[in-house]
Amino acid sequence: MRVGIVALLHESNTFIPEKTGRDQFQQDMWLLGDQIRERMATSNHELGGFFAGLDTDGVEAVPLCAFRAYPYGPIDQETFAELKGLLFEAVRAADIDGLLAAIHGATVAEGTPDADGEVLSCLREAIGYDRPLIATLDAHANVSAKMVTPCDAVLAYKTNPHVDQRIIGEQAAEMMVRTIRGELHPVVELVELPLVINIERQHTPDEHWKPIRESIRQTTPPVLNKNVLLGFPYADVREMGCVVLTVADNDRRAARDAAEQLAELVWQRRADFVGQLCEIDDALKIAIADEGCTCLLDMGDNVGGGSPGDGTALAKALLESQVDSGFVIINDPQTVAVTEGKNAGEMIDLQVGGKSLDVYGPPISGSFELLGQYDGTFTDLRVRHGGFTHYDQGRTAVLRQHGLTLLITSRRIPPFSTGQLTACGLDPAQFRIMAAKGVHAPLAAYEEYCTTFLRVNTPGVTTADLNQLEFHHRRRPLYPFESDAQFTC
Repeated sequence: MRVGIVALLHESNTFIPEKTGRDQFQQDMWLLGDQIRERMATSNHELGGFFAGLDTDGVEAVPLCAFRAYPYGPIDQETFAELKGLLFEAVRAADIDGLLAAIHGATVAEGTPDADGEVLSCLREAIGYDRPLIATLDAHANVSAKMVTPCDAVLAYKTNPHVDQRIIGEQAAEMMVRTIRGELHPVVELVELPLVINIERQHTPDEHWKPIRESIRQTTPPVLNKNVLLGFPYADVREMGCVVLTVADNDRRAARDAAEQLAELVWQRRADFVGQLCEIDDALKIAIADEGCTCLLDMGDNVGGGSPGDGTALAKALLESQVDSGFVIINDPQTVAVTEGKNAGEMIDLQVGGKSLDVYGPPISGSFELLGQYDGTFTDLRVRHGGFTHYDQGRTAVLRQHGLTLLITSRRIPPFSTGQLTACGLDPAQFRIMAAKGVHAPLAAYEEYCTTFLRVNTPGVTTADLNQLEFHHRRRPLYPFESDAQFTC
């Protein structure tokens, strides 16, 4: 038995004017054949789970191609056409009995709003209709019928932060093996809710998720898998919002009933998913009074949601508050370039951050002490959001102004690991207030050091105040935009 493995992973923020191109994929993941095994087999990513789940007698994993870029604007038309073509040709030419596809689910390409549906349809055409295709999705997928229809089964992460990616990959691979052997005949059902779950309320360990977690945990045959997809609110597409997906063994009625019951439970709790916004001034007052270490989560400049990572709102607030042990990360390759050739201890006049979009500025002006320069590469083998193990934030400069330490990167990466600090000679335990440009993803790493997490309503293309964004393509009605939205199964 030979099972093919492919991946196309990109979370596309349509409120960013720039496009994601070939270079961004090559900087992160552009892997062909056994390169996938070499880099990902032992990772905490779903691709690692694929290899683990296929590691059984009589089964051969056949890695074909895998592409990933950090979240940003929609994929440009030329790059998307190339990626789709490479996937199609690799699958069509492969001698395989089934195909596992790691797909994000919130990918938008220039001229193709449902890029994931297009890719999965393409993969189905390539493999034919007599062999199984099983896909895995990110929990933030905006799921369409076009994505589900080509697949024998669709599974998704159940956690946010995403710390179960390898587990989901293993489950998908085991399901694939049993399907090829004729032991399972999976069917998948989709229920779409008229609901947007605010990004601030998407932390699945929280108490308001407990009844939903329990319902998913109690899944019993013939139902094999249940998922609540959180949705990605920063993609202005018709599918944006929450859905329920279920998979059952040869029993579509059971799959449908399970999906409708879970969807009804989510809908009954819809008021729990309306954002509770904490403003910058309020967050700072709480953080300063906190005797432990506080992490200020910069929701408006959430790099994991596609933001540029150079927003200065929290850094300025920390400076103005005269915090004596604050920390921020800002992506600013221009500033890093200015520090090259300087020596640690030198004072340098700089304009830091705030260069990408007006909403993220203005820059922080003044004289900064250069503490050090680093190559920005590091490894973190612990389970972290995103399943990453190897990181590259590019040439990095560490600066200090008054009581604020600033880690300035030349390559934008999300704050999924505190290796960003330790690789640059910084001990996270030395800071009382740390700012992380994310919402929930940083918790998997930062909870080792921080006792309090405050999600701060900062401005930007990932603002938690969705009323600040201009949607043209979302479906209507959609709660809470339209408070009178109705749902019946």
